[in-house]
Amino acid sequence: MTSPAADPDPDPAPASASAAKTTTTAKTATTIKMTTTTTTTTTIPASGTLAAPAPRRITGAVWAALGIVYVVWGSTYLGIRIVVETVPPFLASGSRFVVAGVLLAAIVAWRHGPAALKVDRRRLGSAALVGLLLILGGNGLVNLAETTVPSGLAALLIAAVPVWVVLLRTATGERPGPGAYGGVLIGMAGLAVLTLPGLSGDIGIGGVLLVVLAALLWSLGTVSSARLPMPANPFTASVYEMLAGGLGGIVLGLLRGEHHGFDPGAVSGRSWAALAYLVVFGSLIAFTAYAWLLQSAPVSLAATYAYVNPVVAVLLGALILGEALTWPILLGGGIVVAAVCLIVSTERRG
Repeated sequence: MTSPAADPDPDPAPASASAAKTTTTAKTATTIKMTTTTTTTTTIPASGTLAAPAPRRITGAVWAALGIVYVVWGSTYLGIRIVVETVPPFLASGSRFVVAGVLLAAIVAWRHGPAALKVDRRRLGSAALVGLLLILGGNGLVNLAETTVPSGLAALLIAAVPVWVVLLRTATGERPGPGAYGGVLIGMAGLAVLTLPGLSGDIGIGGVLLVVLAALLWSLGTVSSARLPMPANPFTASVYEMLAGGLGGIVLGLLRGEHHGFDPGAVSGRSWAALAYLVVFGSLIAFTAYAWLLQSAPVSLAATYAYVNPVVAVLLGALILGEALTWPILLGGGIVVAAVCLIVSTERRG
């Protein structure tokens, strides 16, 4: 789960939720998901009427960035599954985001100067809280769950984040609309079908429930990021979210005793490669691509990652790890993706 500030890496990146707080994605996804505000200059012609802002062009660069977000964030579930084969889950998640946070801080300081990393205590605390919810709670629990749950099933369960976001928004007094609530009902039906492998004993029910809890915590972080005072620069916010969530994961891993008997020399080469992939591609490249998309492309187009990522994850899990495509996964996954499509489409019309 590596989505950026408002989105499910799983990853989301998937990596920080603060960057979508003013977008449709912050309302619905995951997943990650960032707070980006685009200022539009409106021209008043001589007639006195307001000219409509020019629509954003969908260029080749936009499609390239969208492809990166689709494939890379969708592949993070596969990456996590490979990492936790030989690396303890919370130590893996925590170290990944600490390294990514340090690298992103260096990039921000290089591009904008060290002053760009300065924030007051209130905003620092908000970013840390959001990071703990998204990265420690959301991503960390996905790492733990994927020690027993297939990566494709985990991705489909996390895809229901927009369903939880709608419910949390309702609890805070918002009224997303009948279309969004229809999506919630459909999504809940999909989740019920997806839990059947756990209820039947084919997969540990504990792992399934961990992913559901991870999705709920990710959703809480997404909603909280829209209501707390966050750093103005979304990349700076992401730095502190990654560092707080990553350090929290390492501390929790140590408290769980994950370091006892852990030998870094026994980590497989493919686990090291997957961890490096998650740091560089999942937490940095895809996040940067998504942040750029929010500035350069229609939000409705950028938000489509929410229902493409789980499809990519399921296909990669089946092709590379040989994960079974059972009827509960196919049917339940299809229902959840349909629910997310309904919620996202309703939000972008609102």
